Amino acid sequence: MAQPALGPAPTDGPCPTPPEGAVHPVDEKLPASRLVPAALQHIAAMYAGVVTPPLIIGQAVGLDTAGQTRLIAASLLIAGLATVLQTLGVANFAGNRLPFVNAASSAGIAPMLAIAETSAKGHQLPAIYGAVMVAGVFCLLVGPFFGRLLRFFPPLVTGVVITLIGVTLMPVPVSWAQGGDRSAADFGAMKNLALAAFTLVVILLCQRFGRGFLRQVALLLGLLVGTLAAIPFHLADFSAMRSAPLAALPTPFSFGAPEFHPAAILSLCIVMMVLMTESSAGMLAIGEICERRTDGRTIARGLRTDGIATLLGPVFGGFPTSAFAQNVGVVSLTRVRSRYVVAVAGGALLVLGAFPVLGAVVSLVPMPVLGGAGIVLFGSIAVSGIRTLSEAGLDDSSNIILVAVALGAGIIPLAAPTFYAGFPAWAQTVLGSGISAGALTAVLLNLFFHHLGTRSSVTAPVLKSS
Repeated sequence: MAQPALGPAPTDGPCPTPPEGAVHPVDEKLPASRLVPAALQHIAAMYAGVVTPPLIIGQAVGLDTAGQTRLIAASLLIAGLATVLQTLGVANFAGNRLPFVNAASSAGIAPMLAIAETSAKGHQLPAIYGAVMVAGVFCLLVGPFFGRLLRFFPPLVTGVVITLIGVTLMPVPVSWAQGGDRSAADFGAMKNLALAAFTLVVILLCQRFGRGFLRQVALLLGLLVGTLAAIPFHLADFSAMRSAPLAALPTPFSFGAPEFHPAAILSLCIVMMVLMTESSAGMLAIGEICERRTDGRTIARGLRTDGIATLLGPVFGGFPTSAFAQNVGVVSLTRVRSRYVVAVAGGALLVLGAFPVLGAVVSLVPMPVLGGAGIVLFGSIAVSGIRTLSEAGLDDSSNIILVAVALGAGIIPLAAPTFYAGFPAWAQTVLGSGISAGALTAVLLNLFFHHLGTRSSVTAPVLKSS
C-alpha cells in the first residue's frame, strides 16, 4: 500500500478520517488472543533498554543490589506510566494517542555519568535528579512549540531521520548478539553469535512460511524459541529470579532530596533538546507506519508527556524519558498498529516495576536472543525511512545532495566515535548522536535549498500547536 507523505497537512484542520463506520487501525481494540501476544512483543523488545540506564548509573554511583533493584523498579514504573499516558492521552493536553512507547533514554547516560563523577559521594544521585527535574520542566515549556517546526520536516527530511534511527541503532543489537557485556570473558564467543543467528532464522522462517497471526507474532516466537534453545547450553541466567524480591514499590526521594547545580542542569537541558528532537522524529516515523498523519498538536501532546514523565521520574528514581525506537520497529514489522496493544504493554511495565520477581521472568531472555531479534527490528525502521525517501523527489540533484550530506553527518558518530572529541561538551552532546546530527543537517540544508529566497513544493504552512 502506498504510504502518505510525512509532515503537516496542507491546512490546520483535522487529519483525514476513515470512512464512516470504519475504525482506524490505531484505534482498533483487538481481542485478547491477539492483543496479549502483541503486547508481549513490545515488552520483550524494550525491556533490556529500559533497565540499561538504571543498571549503568547504579553501578557508577556504587549502589548495592537492593539499591539497583529499586532503581530498576522505578525505571519500569515510570516507563509504564509514560507509555499509558502517551497511548491513551489526557484530554487535549498530553498523549499523542499512537502506539508509542516512552521510557528512560540511553542518550542521557553519558552526561549523567559526568555529573556523578563531579559530585561528592552520597550527592551523586541527588545532583542527577535535580538536573533531570529541571530538564522535565524545560521540556514542558518548550515542547509545545516543536509542533510549529513541522514545516521544516517534509518527507525529504523525515526520511533521512527515520533511516538514521534504524542505522545508528544497529550497533545495539550487534552488541547484544555478542553477549551484551563487553567486559565478559565470553563477549563475542561463537555460542553467542550462533544463538543470535538461530533466533534470526526462526523469525525469518515464521515470516516466510507463517500466515496471518503467526506472522504477526514472529518476533515473539523468535524470542521464545531462542530462549528455550539457550537453556540447555546454560546461556539463560536464572539468578535474577532467585534474588529478586516479590514486591518493591519505590518510595519518593528514597535516594535523597534533589540538588540543583547550574552546570548539571545545563547539560541535562541540552540532552533534553536532543531527546525532544529524537522523540519528534519517532512520532513522525510511527505516524508514517500507521498511516495517521502526525501534526503539530500531536507532537506537542507527545512532548508534554515526555516532560511530565521526566519531571516526575526523579521523585521515584527515574531518568530522562523519551521515545523508544525499537518499539517503532515492532510496529513496522508486525503491522499491528493498535495503540491499545502498547497501552497494555505500558500497564504490564507498571506491574513489572511493582513486582520485580515478574520482571525477572522477562529478563530471562538472553542478550544474544535479543540481538538476533533486534537486527530485524532496527532494520525495519531503516526500511521505513527508505520508503519515505522514495517519495521525496530524489530525481532533483539538490535533494540528492541534501540526503547524501545529512546521511553522512549522521553516520560520522557511528563510524568514528571520537570524531568530535575536540569539540565543546555541548557540541559533543548534540553532534555525538547520529540521529540529532543528521536531523540538524537535513533541516539546515532543507532551509538552504528550499526556503531561502524561494518557495518549494516540499514546504507547507505551519500547523497550530496546542
